[in-house]
Amino acid sequence: MTQADIKQLSTNDLRDRVKEEKSSLAKLKLNHTVSPIENPLKITFSRKTVARLKTELRTRELAEVKK
Repeated sequence: MTQADIKQLSTNDLRDRVKEEKSSLAKLKLNHTVSPIENPLKITFSRKTVARLKTELRTRELAEVKK
């Protein structure tokens, strides 16, 4: 998910995506612990996506406070 895609989402959609991505990341980590997954970089990409989503949420929260 690119930054441009993230900016187009509504705030509620962002919150939902954060929950989905976090659960996906947890599953990836668990699966990788049990038996190595084919592409371990998926964990890194998922973690970075969660960070991007959270950053956009925080930016919107701060923008609302400044209004």
